[in-house]
Amino acid sequence: MGFRDECGVTGIYGVENAAALSYFALTSLQHRGQESAGIAVSDGTKIKLHKGMGLVSDVFEQGHFEALNGSIAVGHVRYATAGGRTIDNAQPFMNSFKNGSIALAHNGQLVNHTTLREMLEDHGSTFSSSSDSEVILKLIVRKYIENGGHLGTPNEEENSGELNQQRFVEAVVQTAKLIKGSFALCIMTENMLIGVRDPNGIRPLCIGLIGGGVTGAEPPLEGVASDEVRAQGEASPSYIITSESCAIDSVNGRFVRDVEPGEIVVINKDGLRSKKYAEDKKRTCIFEYVYFARPDSEIDGISVQEARYRMGEELAKESPVDADIVIGVPDSGLGAAQGYARASGVPYGMGIIKNKYIGRTFIAPTQKERENMVFVKLNAIRSDLEGKRVIVIDDSIVRGTTSRRLVQILRRAGAKEVHFRVSSPQVKFPCHLGIDTPSKNELISSNHELEEIRKEIGADSLAFISLEGMRKAFGADSFCKGCFNGEYPV
Repeated sequence: MGFRDECGVTGIYGVENAAALSYFALTSLQHRGQESAGIAVSDGTKIKLHKGMGLVSDVFEQGHFEALNGSIAVGHVRYATAGGRTIDNAQPFMNSFKNGSIALAHNGQLVNHTTLREMLEDHGSTFSSSSDSEVILKLIVRKYIENGGHLGTPNEEENSGELNQQRFVEAVVQTAKLIKGSFALCIMTENMLIGVRDPNGIRPLCIGLIGGGVTGAEPPLEGVASDEVRAQGEASPSYIITSESCAIDSVNGRFVRDVEPGEIVVINKDGLRSKKYAEDKKRTCIFEYVYFARPDSEIDGISVQEARYRMGEELAKESPVDADIVIGVPDSGLGAAQGYARASGVPYGMGIIKNKYIGRTFIAPTQKERENMVFVKLNAIRSDLEGKRVIVIDDSIVRGTTSRRLVQILRRAGAKEVHFRVSSPQVKFPCHLGIDTPSKNELISSNHELEEIRKEIGADSLAFISLEGMRKAFGADSFCKGCFNGEYPV
């Protein structure tokens, strides 16, 4: 299946303990990836990097923060397919020169990375990983050189620091226009932090303030032609750019706004500036709301918890059933279960307990690991279920592995009936834009009818929300729903 990631990124600017704050932010994004973690930090003159395999808490110890001193940082958490579980693919990626460095963290997936990699290799670039994220980094470096940028700290007689920054920003813009697919980027030099979101806004990215700030207007990006310049908060002692707003809360920050699709945000000693480098064609991944994002996050002005709640309400309207209790599969099925219970009038109960120390089964890199994890991860509360007709709400059915095991767990606890309801439509198509979905043949809904799936998972009844029901729940249709209907923005 190649390398397909769903990751979390964060960037910190203007905080002396930037590495520690990055640690807190990445811990809040741990649900987005449990394969590897890393933080790169600048002290204004050089960038230091530490990354490793495992959870954020496994990779970093106190001694690492003492070494990672600096006020600018980028961080990354990642998960990968079985073929990509190596330290070589861990992020951030860093490119070092004689007198300087660049670090990059990427959430998403490019669809033209093979062509770009071959072009870069033909021009002398070498790669240390199989990741498309390294392609982005090398492309920025190449464009920077073509723009006349000086690789390292410039001498006074060569290029001024400001001119070098302009050339670097232009290189990032040029790169963003060349790469195709999904990307939310945090990029840093020794003295600058940059955030970039792809024109479709497929992956989320947002801005927060840490500490106080001065309200004003953002100046345009000097040296970069622009027809539209954003107006927002001006300068602040410190900023955070990150995948989800929950990470802003974790560093005691204040949410400012989302990075818009097709926007680049630059933070340096002069404050925050931004511009649109491409037309906004917003098609945010609907699965961010269905499954990946934390319920306490907001993406593009929509509360993840509220979206799940409304999907549950619509599901109850479309597929009611007589029952005694509604339960949700922790964690991403809970909001929809609450909405279903409210709309149906069937009491909501806990029903299932989750072992919080077990990772997400969908993110577990191999099928065998996923199957083995379900019984360890979930257990039924017999007193809630015994002798009852149970409606169980889950966010999705991908392979059917978790669903089948879950029905077994509920019946073992004495459930009289098990009615399975799913708060997203049937997943029939694989994703090539940054989510580790299986091949089409492995997706149970791509080659099984509804009744066949019901029998396969062992439920008494089965229903999915419709695409129209999902649209009603969101009150909008500006989302990528390729995994449901096969229609992709890129």
